[in-house]
Amino acid sequence: MMSFAAGGLLAAALASGAWLGVTLGLFGLLIFQFQVGGNFSVLSTAVWNTFNSFALTSIPVFIFLGEVLGETGIAMRVYNAIAPLFSRLPGGLLQTNIGTCTLFSAISGSSTATAAVVGSVAYEELEQRGYHRAGIVGSIAAGGTLGILIPPSIPMIIYGSWQDVSIGKLFLAGVLPGILMAVMFMIYIGIRARLRPAEIGREDKFVPLGKALIMSMQAWPFLVLILSILGTTFGGFATPTEAAALGAATAILLAALYGQLTLKRLSNALRNTTQVFGQISLILIGAAVLSQAVSLAGIPKELLAIVAKMNVGPLALLALVLGLYLVLGCVLTPIEMLLITLPFVFPLLTGAGYDPVWLGVMLVIMIEIGLLTPPVGINLFVLMATSKGQVSLGEAAWASLPFWLLQIVMLGLLTMFPQIALLLPSLMMN
Repeated sequence: MMSFAAGGLLAAALASGAWLGVTLGLFGLLIFQFQVGGNFSVLSTAVWNTFNSFALTSIPVFIFLGEVLGETGIAMRVYNAIAPLFSRLPGGLLQTNIGTCTLFSAISGSSTATAAVVGSVAYEELEQRGYHRAGIVGSIAAGGTLGILIPPSIPMIIYGSWQDVSIGKLFLAGVLPGILMAVMFMIYIGIRARLRPAEIGREDKFVPLGKALIMSMQAWPFLVLILSILGTTFGGFATPTEAAALGAATAILLAALYGQLTLKRLSNALRNTTQVFGQISLILIGAAVLSQAVSLAGIPKELLAIVAKMNVGPLALLALVLGLYLVLGCVLTPIEMLLITLPFVFPLLTGAGYDPVWLGVMLVIMIEIGLLTPPVGINLFVLMATSKGQVSLGEAAWASLPFWLLQIVMLGLLTMFPQIALLLPSLMMN
């Protein structure tokens, strides 16, 4: 009963807006004191093991990589290069938003970074061309969520390192669902453009397909980055951490090649990386304390026993977890959701027979949905800031709703056809 009381207090503290890392750590200490007999000696080992994980060291490097691309304008070059190709589709440059987000997702590992960079590149241009403002925001906010599904993915790195699941398999498992999600988004944009052509702004002179393909070759910096990160990882030549470092070094060299690398821009990228990773680190410490306390107190076993008595089937259990994430998505950020729920959700669903690699992809999509869910949907706020107040939270959320629903559809497809996620890992890593 104490575990449920502590859970209620934790929920109340989270709702109060207290610092998440501190809140998680304090409640972990409470569980240690009252349910584990005050055995605090294991905490130092738990926290040390968290930050001694080689895989987790890739997180600040991926953050730095995204910051370098944003600061030096490489993302702008890529957007302009592929725009003539994607804008040929119904929906025009809204399709380019999804295409650029998909490419950027293959090197950034972060949804927020993807949405922020593409938004800074695309919003003003599309707004000047007469595109519906909410439609611009919706497409980029949704496209940005691909940043944590298409590898590399920071949440997948955290999930894999914390639950001892192969990060390489997780990366491979995210490829097909990520591509399929991008295609679903583009189909929706095309259909909406046909139904509401007034929302689509003016385009430049039609570019022949051959010329558009040639122009798209100017996006070669991203292809180099993708090869340096994913190519070395999937080819078995580098770990995710080594691939992240190679990608960051490649981004710096490309910026220097274009004459965009300055000490100020590099300093800004380093400062922003330190701030973001500092926030994540505090949460990781608190989550490590809580996770250790929860494990030693036997709370996951209690939950499994309760579920067994309820005679809930695997699908019903999965639906309950989905509902939990939909609620948490209203008040928590993706990393917060993942770290709070993993100690409970992972043993419950793997105990029900779900594959841990498949589960990792499902959880990532669940937390993606939270990025588009007000009142805390981070991607919505990122794009609202990009629009300089021209789009309200309600307008952004309404424009993102169809993409939100498509992500729910994707969860259903993965549940019915798990091989969408498991095919590439089974072919390439066995």
